Amino acid sequence: MTLRILVAEDHPLFRKGMISLLSSFPEFEVVGEATTGEEAVACATELQPDVILMDLQMPEVNGIEATRRVLQKNPSIRVLVVTLFEDDDSVFMALRAGARGYILKDADEEEMVLSIRAVGKGEAIFSPAIATRVLAYFAAPRPTAPRIFPTLTDREREILNLIAQGHPNPAIAERLHLSTKTVGNYVSNIFTKLQVADRAQAIIRAREAGLG
Repeated sequence: MTLRILVAEDHPLFRKGMISLLSSFPEFEVVGEATTGEEAVACATELQPDVILMDLQMPEVNGIEATRRVLQKNPSIRVLVVTLFEDDDSVFMALRAGARGYILKDADEEEMVLSIRAVGKGEAIFSPAIATRVLAYFAAPRPTAPRIFPTLTDREREILNLIAQGHPNPAIAERLHLSTKTVGNYVSNIFTKLQVADRAQAIIRAREAGLG
């Protein structure tokens, strides 16, 4: 199967070298070139390549934003970032934008070709240095997020979440298999702990904190 490739790279020497490399493999067909992020987005929609080799630092629109826009319109296209940048911000912004792979420009020809093949088959691929960064990021202990309204018990927080969704006390009682009186007591405790006067204020506080 031939992989149709769009090369999005503003540096003429690297772009020509990449096209020359790809042209030496019958399985690859270069269907277009883009020298700016805007061109990459337009060419992706027009040409519908299988794979885009995307540089990050390009005029007009950078490669991360171009990747995001390409995939919003053409989710079946696979983007392989080919760049000089290996900092964490660049790597994870590219992945969040939807890139399927991230490889450095100093990769040798064999690594480059294998990476393009892998992304073309739907796999995720990283340069060894990038893979080490990604693994280290996910292996690092994450700080525990602070609990929302720490003075509330788990049951009170659960009831507050239902209040924020707009449920009245009888509906909450039925849902949690409690009596309406018991729910009323919980609600009274919640109001006291949140220092709010009524249900409307409690809903505002809860929704501001992300509940509901």
